Amino acid sequence: MNLPYAEPFRIKMVEEIYQSTREEREQWLKEANYNLFNLRSSHVYIDLLTDSGTGAMSDRQWSALMTGDESYAGSRSFEQLQQTVESITGFKYLLPTHQGRAAENVLFSVLVKEGDVVPGNSHFDTTKGHIEIRKAHAIDCTIDEAFDINDLHPFKGNINLEKLEEVYKSHPKENIPFCLITITCNSSGGQPVSLENMKAVKALSDQYGIPVFFDSARFAENAYFIKKREAGQENRSIKEICKEIFSYGDGMTMSSKKDGLVNIGGFIALNNEEVFRKASNFTIIYEGFITYGGMAGRDMAALAVGLDEATEFAYLESRISQVEYLGNKLIEYGIPVQKPIGGHAVFIDSLNFLPKVSREEYPAQTLGLEIYKEAGIRTVEIGTLLADRDPATRENRYPKLELVRLAIPRRTYTNNHMDYIAAAIKNVYERREEIAKGYKITWEPEILRHFTVQLEKA
Repeated sequence: MNLPYAEPFRIKMVEEIYQSTREEREQWLKEANYNLFNLRSSHVYIDLLTDSGTGAMSDRQWSALMTGDESYAGSRSFEQLQQTVESITGFKYLLPTHQGRAAENVLFSVLVKEGDVVPGNSHFDTTKGHIEIRKAHAIDCTIDEAFDINDLHPFKGNINLEKLEEVYKSHPKENIPFCLITITCNSSGGQPVSLENMKAVKALSDQYGIPVFFDSARFAENAYFIKKREAGQENRSIKEICKEIFSYGDGMTMSSKKDGLVNIGGFIALNNEEVFRKASNFTIIYEGFITYGGMAGRDMAALAVGLDEATEFAYLESRISQVEYLGNKLIEYGIPVQKPIGGHAVFIDSLNFLPKVSREEYPAQTLGLEIYKEAGIRTVEIGTLLADRDPATRENRYPKLELVRLAIPRRTYTNNHMDYIAAAIKNVYERREEIAKGYKITWEPEILRHFTVQLEKA
């Protein structure tokens, strides 16, 4: 008989987690002002808030920590990281940062100015925040199929070329600093972008003289989907596909806490020396010297190993298969989720799940709170709270989808945990008709409100 699939690793250390009562969880939510970000980690049984910096490092990465070079300038660990990044991406200039949003801050300080527009595929929250805080505008050019959860388009992260060209035609070139391709596209459900689409976006952008940059937090997962779903790519290695991906861009930002397999870190990688020199000044101002930029030498050493491991097929197959396992369980139970299942998370459609909760009462946040009350599982809202208010009108922006994201940390939970998550959500689904009221805001900051917003029951 054929042997069943087994993970390409074994567990070396475990961490105890506390299983609370429903009464405890309801009290903790009240104390947290119904914001899941405000919960203590000790009050969470299974934490799916994010896959950013929450995974388990390998023995090779822990070994690399011990050999990190903490020199302020010219660190050996920086050289190791630079060589690894250039090998995988082809970009020769590297600026480390303490995480992905810091990379955005540095790069956008060079490239984005008031009145600019930045087209792309469903910019994530911090990306949009860094654009809008500079009084510029993010324009979503994602294909329409991305917003139909039942459409099985294999590359729902793709950019619609007609939408993109309309942006290029309707705005002066000097007001379009770059086109941004997010891989995979988090806000549309962890959906990948095809090589064919990247190549076409690059060709169109070159025609108009517009640079192309990648938000690359989950680039390896995107490469895996290209290998599995795109014609002619099945026999190529992940590293070969990655090299081609980045050949269609002028640079990248990276949150290394995702496909770098580390708990902290990020970077900018470029081939343009002029942009590199300008960004270097902002790195020194905001982060640190250009050969550490907010990262300890040991963390750069662990990241160099992590990038190598994350671009191997066996690891990616294990990681994405677990996400797919959970997604298929939820589909089996009739739960409305974004299909096909994305790379780093399963996304539940809260509008179909909780049809009685009005959009003004934040159905995705309501569903996330119900899942936590049910089983101590922390998720995150990818909906109206995250979409924030329009900078000009201060009215709520209502995205096409109201999603609850179940982000799966890498190499952290077992499939028994996935079964528990699926059963808990099934229990909530079976009592969905009883959930008719949501929540209202009692306090919020000016921007990026979902991190710190305070709510009460409506």
